[in-house]
Amino acid sequence: MDEFRALKAEDGQRLDLLLAARYEAYTRSCLQDLIKNGSVTVNGKPCKSGQKIMENDRIEIVFPPVRDLDVIPENIPLDILYEDEDLIIVNKPKGMVVHPAAGHYSGTLVNALLYHCKDSLSGINGVLRPGIVHRIDRDTTGSLIVCKNDRAHQAVAAQLKEHSITRKYRAIVHGRLTEDGTVHASIGRHPQRRKEMAVNVPGGKDAVTHYHILEAFDQFTYIECQLETGRTHQIRVHMKSIGHPVLGDELYGPAKCPFPDLQGQTLHAMTIGFVHPGTGEYIEVEAPLPDYFKELLIKLRKQ
Repeated sequence: MDEFRALKAEDGQRLDLLLAARYEAYTRSCLQDLIKNGSVTVNGKPCKSGQKIMENDRIEIVFPPVRDLDVIPENIPLDILYEDEDLIIVNKPKGMVVHPAAGHYSGTLVNALLYHCKDSLSGINGVLRPGIVHRIDRDTTGSLIVCKNDRAHQAVAAQLKEHSITRKYRAIVHGRLTEDGTVHASIGRHPQRRKEMAVNVPGGKDAVTHYHILEAFDQFTYIECQLETGRTHQIRVHMKSIGHPVLGDELYGPAKCPFPDLQGQTLHAMTIGFVHPGTGEYIEVEAPLPDYFKELLIKLRKQ
């Protein structure tokens, strides 16, 4: 059992959101299930997910016993952009988690990769993340490199560390941008809202995002972002910091999305380029825009 008292910064927050910020290893839906089945109490009393928490409220949470996790191969279709004996590049769909974690034991990219690649995945990141050398958020779509052996994994990881990999994203942001620009601001964990990242916080890491206007609308702008660094939520945090959060971003954007059918942020990892660990040649792979993204652009052009 875990027990704590709500902080002043948490006053007025929904219980499920507060717990999600404190217990990042658990999904919000998993925590909501714990609340629903009575494993969470507030001041010793049963509660609901949407209950507003006050400063100094005593919250107790009983987590289920930790279980050994066997990652099961699952026959989930993969959109493969490139594949050879060293690596595979997939076009990750919206809503798919990259690797298993608390609350997500199946349906992940790793489950699909284990079925497709069998035993041909690097083991450097352990049994939960075989082959995974970098990640993109659950609701971000696009290109992701997966390594099939440790030699390839080490080579690609070195390029990531050196920031030499080409990574270009497409995004739709709130507001009308009028010129290209660069956001150079360190990124670190938000001091109060632990599920969020923030710019210019103590202990933050250097981060650079270049953005280029592709198309401007009345209230939104379609942009391409190129990363020099690869920090958690980098584009989402940087664009919010200049007053242009990514459309549909439930964590960093406005509380009410003007397009209610959107599921998460309009952010797509379109292009990835790197030196191939086997051949030594530079290769570049592009993931086409997903249908939901293209359909949204059509709507914006008609407005």
